[in-house]
Amino acid sequence: MSTMRNCLLVCLVTLALLGCATEVSRLSLNEINDLSGNWNDTDSRLVSEEMIRDAMTKSWIENHTKKSGKPPVVIIGKVRNYSHEHINTRTFVADLERAFANSGRVEVVASVEERDGLREERKDMDIHATEMSRKAAGSEVAADYMLIGAINTIIDASGREQIRFYQVDLTLVSTDDNRKIWIGQKKLKKDVKGALIR
Repeated sequence: MSTMRNCLLVCLVTLALLGCATEVSRLSLNEINDLSGNWNDTDSRLVSEEMIRDAMTKSWIENHTKKSGKPPVVIIGKVRNYSHEHINTRTFVADLERAFANSGRVEVVASVEERDGLREERKDMDIHATEMSRKAAGSEVAADYMLIGAINTIIDASGREQIRFYQVDLTLVSTDDNRKIWIGQKKLKKDVKGALIR
C-alpha cells in the first residue's frame, strides 16, 4: 500500500514540476510588448531613434568642424531619472553614443567611470610595458561638449486607469563656456488600463 502511495506521490510531484516548466519564446526587437505599462525597450528605442535623428541632422556638428577644423569631441555626462519608476538611461544613451562614434563626424571620449580604468592601465604600463609600446599619461583628448539630460514623468490617474506621460530631454553643453549647442526632446504618452499601482 505504501509503495502505491509513494508511486502516486512521485507522479503528482512530477506532473506539478512539468506544469511549472519555464517557457521561452524569441521576439522581434521591433515587436511592441507592453506588459505593465511601465517604461520598456520600445520606449527606449523610440527615444534613441528620435535623439539620433535629431542630433545628427542639426548644424552643431558642421558649425564646430568649420570653426575648429576638427570634429567635435563629446563626453557622456549624467542623464538623471526623475520619473516615478526605475529607468535604465544607459540603453538609449549608449545608442546615441554609438551613433556619434560610428558616424565619423563626432568623436566620443571615455566617461568619468571609464577613464578610471584607463588611467590605472597607463600606470601599469609604466612598470610592465616596453618603452616603445607604453602610452604616456597626459595625452588624453579633452571633450568640447558634455551630454547631459533628464527623464521626467507626469501621471494622471482615476481608479485603475492612468495616463503616463514621459519627457526625455538631452542637451549638449560646451565645456568651454557652458553654452547649450543642441537640445533634443522626446515625449511619450501611454494609456494604462487596469493599473494596480501608481
